Amino acid sequence: MAFSRVSVIGLGYIGLPTAAVFASRGIEVIGVDVNPHAVETINSGRVHIVEPDLDMVVHAATVAGKLRATVTPEPADAFLIAVPTPFRGDHEPDLSYIEAAARAIAPVLRAGNLVVLESTSPVGATEQMAAWLAEARPDLTFPQSDGEGSDIRIAYCPERVLPGHVLRELVENDRVIGGMTPRCSSAACALYSTFVMGECVVTNARTAEMCKLTENAFRDVNIAFANELSLICDKLDINVWELIALANRHPRVNILQPGAGVGGHCIAVDPWFIVHRTPDAARLIHAARLVNDAKPGWVVGKVIEAVAERARRRGVEQAQLSIAVFGLAFKPDIDDLRESPAVEIAMHLAALYPGQVLAVEPNIAALPAALADRGVRLASTEEALASADVRVLLVDHRPFRDDPPAPREGVPLVDVRGIWPT
Repeated sequence: MAFSRVSVIGLGYIGLPTAAVFASRGIEVIGVDVNPHAVETINSGRVHIVEPDLDMVVHAATVAGKLRATVTPEPADAFLIAVPTPFRGDHEPDLSYIEAAARAIAPVLRAGNLVVLESTSPVGATEQMAAWLAEARPDLTFPQSDGEGSDIRIAYCPERVLPGHVLRELVENDRVIGGMTPRCSSAACALYSTFVMGECVVTNARTAEMCKLTENAFRDVNIAFANELSLICDKLDINVWELIALANRHPRVNILQPGAGVGGHCIAVDPWFIVHRTPDAARLIHAARLVNDAKPGWVVGKVIEAVAERARRRGVEQAQLSIAVFGLAFKPDIDDLRESPAVEIAMHLAALYPGQVLAVEPNIAALPAALADRGVRLASTEEALASADVRVLLVDHRPFRDDPPAPREGVPLVDVRGIWPT
């Protein structure tokens, strides 16, 4: 099956790199996004997100006329939906973005098209998307009603890439492809084979959905173990990083490093999709989520203790002190602040210490409104180190790792990554 024109719905951290890679293979790509600024930026050959080398690939694709962005879907041979899937209320999956995307492309669908859901989704989301499409286009047939003979092919294919390495991993990593029928899977394999060097492994849609959730739940559980160790070691007056280094000398032990919590759109969110569907069975996954979600509050408690101690030693009111937080992204060396525990911590500190919080984040040019409106000020590393009464290291960005500051006499350090000397 040949694809001469592909449409990618959602031009964020996954959608735009995917669109760019397709375009780099000579396929005409129509990117669709509800954000006019993103559309305008891409059409000018620039990018609105930070990802190594993406700017060059996007620029080359737009100059070559292979990549164009718009706010309105247009006809294509294949449609890839890569929109957010957050949760609402009591961790209930919110599929409204997927529904909106499905209803947006429905008017331009035609017989023979392939629709692939890439968004990380709860089990059954692909079937729900197919139902929305069928409701919007009763003149076409879909796999859930007509099986192999349907007009439209539908599949699920989750991304599994690491921020900072997205372009390479999109090409090199294996892809799990779950079609609603074997014919749907075959069409999706043909599409991804245009750029994927890894293996396209076929399963059904539900298993593919659960595979993505399982991968992230596995990582969440392992992070929770490290974070829980940090709480235990704090109570027992043990250096958790030394402990983990010693334990990891065992040939079959590989404990991760603790941190401020868990962030990003995937690991902090996806396990809840499993818990929501199977609450009685997903007990370990649920417990891991609670451990990781509670870690920012524990960090805030440590900062409160440090501020009180600093005020006591200086003989001043706590309101006279400044607190500098180093790092806001959800992981090192990226600009992505989604579901970031560091942002959550900064928000809590801003509420406790109004106008006293500085934030150092080398990967952004401006603070999000939620922080700026609460009086947090973006500062350089040099300014923060020189003026802060309390230092709070939340994210081990490369500049913080490569040039650790010397301790300042009397200035407390709360380092949740264990990279700065005390």
